[in-house]
Amino acid sequence: MSRKQRSALVEWTIDIAVIVLAAAIFSVGIVCFISPNDIAPGGGTGIAIILSELTSLPLGLLIAAVNIPLIVAGFVLLNKKIMVKTLVSVAVITLMTDFVFADMPLYNADGGNGILAAVFGGVLMGAGIGLTYARGATSGGTDIIAKIVSRFYPDLKLGQIQFFSDAVIILLGLAVFRDLDAALYAVISVFVQSKLVDMLVYGGQESRLLMVFSEIPHEISKRLVEADRGVTLLQGEGAYSGTHRHVIVTAVYKSDYTKIRRMIRDTDPLAFVIVTSAGEVFGKGFQPLN
Repeated sequence: MSRKQRSALVEWTIDIAVIVLAAAIFSVGIVCFISPNDIAPGGGTGIAIILSELTSLPLGLLIAAVNIPLIVAGFVLLNKKIMVKTLVSVAVITLMTDFVFADMPLYNADGGNGILAAVFGGVLMGAGIGLTYARGATSGGTDIIAKIVSRFYPDLKLGQIQFFSDAVIILLGLAVFRDLDAALYAVISVFVQSKLVDMLVYGGQESRLLMVFSEIPHEISKRLVEADRGVTLLQGEGAYSGTHRHVIVTAVYKSDYTKIRRMIRDTDPLAFVIVTSAGEVFGKGFQPLN
């Protein structure tokens, strides 16, 4: 086995181990907080919770039943490697939900603390989803639907597709459970999940892209380079004045942004700065482009 093959095998093993851990965390959120309180928080899990109420079948079995046709479609239409990992995730969630965690203590919100169930359930499910995403997989359900729809309708954003599908599932939950509080808790759970997923997947990678217009670009560039920041100088021309000048372009992690902005201000208080968000930056000084 070559060094490259060994490295790929080690990475694959780590991916599967993290996905199994993520599935376990996800399952705890479902079993202990979400399902006992009739919260249907969108996705394949929300559909399974609704079907479990209607049929009394085991929740894990229904999660598998909902996901199997979607996984088959994913193997046909999407990346095979992603779908293999997704299959592992769904299989572990099924086993954990129906067997491993079946006898865990349940948090029952009959006393009026449903918001705690929604928040803690959302945190655990979001942590599971975020860790799964970070290892190049999905937790199944509407994630697969969104990717398939996006492939054929690229103008639709994944977030828009998932928001619409989650909204439909929450409304179905309202119709089945006839509990407005539970539906509102589902909205809270989905919101918490999305925030935690963003934090886990992009939180440490979120960056800022700065474009700096200054009369003294070389002085600013020098200070940025001394701060170990990569800098590119673009040639610009004022449309009104016709003046040629350099435009400084640099990317910094969100945690370093305030320090860099202060450095630019101290060097040239009259500088004109445009700042935009960059979800991810790859290359030297940032995460590797794998």
